[in-house]
Amino acid sequence: MYQSIIDKYYPEDNALKRLLLRHSRDVADRAMAIAVRHPELKLDTAFLEEGAMLHDIGIFMTDAPGIHCHGTDPYIRHGIDGAELMRRDGLPRHARVCERHTGAGITLAQIEAQRLPLPLQDFLPETMEEKVICYADKFFSKSHPERVRTVEQAAKSLAKFGPDGVDRFMAWAALFE
Repeated sequence: MYQSIIDKYYPEDNALKRLLLRHSRDVADRAMAIAVRHPELKLDTAFLEEGAMLHDIGIFMTDAPGIHCHGTDPYIRHGIDGAELMRRDGLPRHARVCERHTGAGITLAQIEAQRLPLPLQDFLPETMEEKVICYADKFFSKSHPERVRTVEQAAKSLAKFGPDGVDRFMAWAALFE
């Protein structure tokens, strides 16, 4: 299912599509490994893989030339943009993953304090699948797809979003690792 959606929005085989597929596959594999290690979480593994593969579907709409994105929106909006696409395609659960995976989630207070170009609401992962995908995403950068961050490196990368995100991420690390 996810491949046809990716092909819909990324019809050409180019550097951006290859980067999206690599990054998303890395995130999906890590999320699925968490599901295998933690059967007690009773994760919906089919949705977990789909959500991980589609979490960054909106990056093409953003202006991030370093990762081959030549759209017009600021990169911070890639989750919101992806969520709009998923809702149009009748995939509201997938939309929630898209809009809630940035950082370790973004709060209304952060949006207001940092004057982020996002709708004024909380965008925090709520379901266990949303949390696992958000967590798994932090280990892989699209700028350096060859690297896998450690828990400590991933936590450090979240510091710019404030201590609450780091605390959420570390709580997830205690639960998922």
